[in-house]
Amino acid sequence: MPDLILHHYPTSPFSEKVRLVLGYKQLPWHSVLIPAIAPKPDLTALTGGYRRTPVLQIGADIYCDTALICDVLEHRAPAPTLYPEPEKGIARTLAQWADSTLFWAAMAWNLQPKGAEQMFAKAPPEVAKAFAADRAAMSGTGMTRLRPADAAAAYKSYLRRLSDMLDDRPFLLGAVPSIADFAAYHPLWFTRTRVPAVAGIFDLTPAVVDWMDRVAMLGHGSMAPLDAAEAIARAAAATPLPVEGEVFQDEHGIALGTQVTVAAETFGPETTQGELVAATRMHYTLRREDARAGTVHVHFPRIGYVLRKAA
Repeated sequence: MPDLILHHYPTSPFSEKVRLVLGYKQLPWHSVLIPAIAPKPDLTALTGGYRRTPVLQIGADIYCDTALICDVLEHRAPAPTLYPEPEKGIARTLAQWADSTLFWAAMAWNLQPKGAEQMFAKAPPEVAKAFAADRAAMSGTGMTRLRPADAAAAYKSYLRRLSDMLDDRPFLLGAVPSIADFAAYHPLWFTRTRVPAVAGIFDLTPAVVDWMDRVAMLGHGSMAPLDAAEAIARAAAATPLPVEGEVFQDEHGIALGTQVTVAAETFGPETTQGELVAATRMHYTLRREDARAGTVHVHFPRIGYVLRKAA
C-alpha cells in the first residue's frame, strides 16, 4: 500500500508538476482530491492554515510547496534523479525561475478574457466569481499581476528561450529530465490543456511542443484514490518522523521550541502556527496539534516563506 498521499485537484498546474515527478520516479501514491478554492477544512486540519495546492502527506508528516515536495521524493527515490550532476545548481535555479516568473507570466496569459471564458464555459457564473475572489484573497498586498498584453510579450520571450535550450537536446539541460523540466512544463501544460483557445502562442516554438510531448509521456505512475477522512485518520494514527539530530541553522534569533508562524512571502498569505522543532538550511518544521489529525509535523522550504514569532 503506498504511503505517499498527494492532496491535489486535477486542473492544478503545480499538482501536475508533482504528479509527473511521481510518474518519472515510478512511485505509487494515493490521491486525495481537494477543492480548488477555500474553504478546505480537511486540508487545513493537516496544515494548520496553509492551503496552496498540492500538499504531500506521509503519515503524520505534511510537506508544503512543490520545491520541498520534490526534494522529499528525491530522498525517497534517488534514481532517476531530479538533480543530475553537473547541472544540479542550474537545474534548481531554473526551476525556481519557472515556478515564479514563468508561471505568473503564463497564468496572466492563460486567464485573459478568452482563456477565462473557456475555463469557465461549462460552469455557472457564480463559480467564476468565486474563483476570482478566492485568488484575489490569496494575493498578498504587495503582489502585482501582469496585464495580458505585458504577459503576452513576456510569455513569448520565455518560450523562445526554452526553445533555444532544446535546439540540440531532448530536455532542457540534457539527455534526461531534471527538476527544471517539471517546473517549466506545468504552466505550459495549463495553457495547452485547460485553455487551448489561447494555446496558439506555441505556434512559433514547435520545439517546445515536442518537448512537452516528451514530458507528458512520463505519466503519473500508479495512483489509487483515497478519502480525505482516511488520510486524516492515517495522520492521527502515525507518529511524525524524529527531528532530533537535524542541524539547527538560526537566521532569525528564534530558538527551537518557540511558537512561530510560517507563511508564503507573496501568494497565499495564510499562516500556519506551531512549535518550531527544526530549522535546517533547507526547511522549517512546525509541530502542531489538531483535534482530527493529532500531532503532526508541517514542513516548509526556507525559500519563499517567512518565519516569525507568534504573537
